[in-house]
Amino acid sequence: MGKAEVSHVRRLAGELIRAHRVRAGFTQKTAAQALLISESLMGAVECAERIPSIDLLVAADELFAASGALKECVEVLDEEKYPPKFVNWAQFQRTARVINGYETMVMPGLLQTEAYAYALHRVRVPAYTEAEVISRVEARLERQAVLTRTPPPHIGLVVEESVLERCLGGPEVLKGQLRHMLDCIERYNHLTIQVMPTAQHTHAGLMGSMHLMSTAEGRALVYVEARGGDRFISQPDEVVDMFDLFGILRAQAHNPWESAEIIEKKMGQL
Repeated sequence: MGKAEVSHVRRLAGELIRAHRVRAGFTQKTAAQALLISESLMGAVECAERIPSIDLLVAADELFAASGALKECVEVLDEEKYPPKFVNWAQFQRTARVINGYETMVMPGLLQTEAYAYALHRVRVPAYTEAEVISRVEARLERQAVLTRTPPPHIGLVVEESVLERCLGGPEVLKGQLRHMLDCIERYNHLTIQVMPTAQHTHAGLMGSMHLMSTAEGRALVYVEARGGDRFISQPDEVVDMFDLFGILRAQAHNPWESAEIIEKKMGQL
C-alpha cells in the first residue's frame, strides 16, 4: 500500500509502538526476537505498512511496559481492518456468548484456512491490491481466536452442500479446508456444523446468508451480507424473526453427525 493511502490512525499507532520500544531500550531486532516476529514485520508495523494484530499489541504493551497505551489501540485499529458496518460486529464477536451463521457461497470465516482465505480474497471483483488482500486475510484469521477463547462461545454453523464442492484455490486448497473443518469438529465441543443438502429443494435460508449473535451482555444481533449493501441489525423485532428463521434452517439441515460424514466424503473425493 502506498504511503499516501496510509491513514493517520495507523501512522499514530506505529509511532506509539516505536516510541514505547525506544523508551524501553529495545532495538527493532531485539523487540522482534522477544515478540517472536520477524524484524521486517516489526519495521513494517512501526512504519504503518502493516496493521498490528491484537496479539502483537497486547504482547508489545507488556514487553515495553506501556501501561495499556498499546492495548488501547486495538479498537481504534479495528476501523482499519474491517468495513465500517462490520466493525461493531467484529468487536462484539470477541466476547459473544453465542455465534451462529448460515453460508451459501463460501466457507464460514471462522473456519477458513489461511490458504482458502487468500484464494477467496484474490478472486474478488473488483480486485483488492495485494496489500489489501494481506490486511483482510490477517484480520479474518485474527477473529478465529474466538474459537479458543475461555470461556468459549457456542458456535452453530449451517453450510450449503455446494460450498463443500467449490474449489476456490484448487482441489488441494479445498481438501485442506475440508480437513480443517473436520479437525475443528473433533477439537471443539462448543462448535456445531450442519450441512444443508442441495437436494433440499426449499428451505428457510433461500434469501441468503446470515450471521447471528448473542452478546456477553445478552443482546441479540444480526449481520446480513448482500451485494446491495451489508446490514447490521439490532432492532428487536427484526432480530427475533431472523433467529426464528435460523432455528427452522437448522432443523431442515443434516444433523451434525451426518454432516461430518458428508464433509469427510467430499474430502475423500478430491
